[in-house]
Amino acid sequence: MSTPEKVRVDKYLWSIRVFKTRSQAADACDGGKVKMNGSSVKAAKPVNIGDKFEIRSEARKWVIEVTGLLSNRVAYSEAIKYYLDTTPDEDKLAPAFVPSVFQTGKRQSKIGRPTKKDRRSIEGFMEGDGEE
Repeated sequence: MSTPEKVRVDKYLWSIRVFKTRSQAADACDGGKVKMNGSSVKAAKPVNIGDKFEIRSEARKWVIEVTGLLSNRVAYSEAIKYYLDTTPDEDKLAPAFVPSVFQTGKRQSKIGRPTKKDRRSIEGFMEGDGEE
C-alpha cells in the first residue's frame, strides 16, 4: 500500500478505527473532542507523522502519536501499525458510565412492576379489606 502525501484528520481517525464512521470523526473534530499537539483541530487539517492527538470518544479517551499515514480503512491488526497508543492506563481501564436501571426507565425482570396475576391478587386483597 502506498503512503499518501496528505490525509485529513477525520479520514485518518476513521481509517485507524478510532471512530466507526468518518462523519463521527468530523463531528468530534468540530465539537472540540479532538486535539492535535494540544490545540483543537478542524477535520480538514492535514496529518503529519509525529503529530500527537488527544481524543475523547464515547467509549474512552485516546492519546496517540502518528507513526504512519493511512487513508483507507483496514483491519484492526493492520491499523495499529500506523499509530502509537500512549494513553495512560487509568484512561484505558476506566469503565464507561453505566446508569442504574431506574434512571434509564427500564426495569429489571420480575422486579418492580407487578404482573397481571399480582395485580389481581392485590386488588382482591384491597377489595376484601375495604368492605368491612
